[in-house]
Parts: sequence; structure tokens; C-alpha cells
Amino acid sequence: MFANLQDTGLQAATFAAQVCPKAPPGAQTHVDDILGYVLWGVGILFFLGVVVAVGSVVAGRVFGMPHASTAGIIGLVVVFIAVIGYLILPGILDAMIGSGCV
Repeated sequence: MFANLQDTGLQAATFAAQVCPKAPPGAQTHVDDILGYVLWGVGILFFLGVVVAVGSVVAGRVFGMPHASTAGIIGLVVVFIAVIGYLILPGILDAMIGSGCV
């Protein structure tokens, strides 16, 4: 009698695990717009990071401030590491999460 009760609970838990999230009707266009704005913003921030870092290196060399040049080089390295992470991490997350079903 108790074995049958446990099997029913296991089946209910397995059925609940097959639920996949999806956006409400008509929401996908808004989600795409927001994601597009975020992608443009991230691209602009990457570009500004490179411009500021290069400007820091140039200003440090011109005005004889080695700390500014060092900070600019570190800034360039950080921006390039962030770009690499931005390109690699979505693939890693997609492999870990899979289809997104809970």
C-alpha cells in the first residue's frame, strides 16, 4: 500500500519537472527589443572602455605620468578579458542550463 503511494508521488514530481517556461503571447517582441538595447549598450561600453584606456596610456606618456599609463594598460587588458568572457560565457551557460525546463 505504501509503495504505491510513493510511486504516485514520484510520478507527480517527474511530471512537474517537464514544465518549460515561456513568455506570454505578444511579449517576445518586447523582450527582443530590450535585449537588442542591452547588446548595443554593452558594445558601446566596450568601445568606450578601449577609448578611455588608450587615452590614459597616451596621456600618461605625454605628461610623464607612469601610473596613468599603467592604469590604461590594465584597463585595456580588463576590457579584452571582458570581451572574451562576453563571447564565451553564453555558450557555457547554454550547455549547463540546456533547454531551460525545470
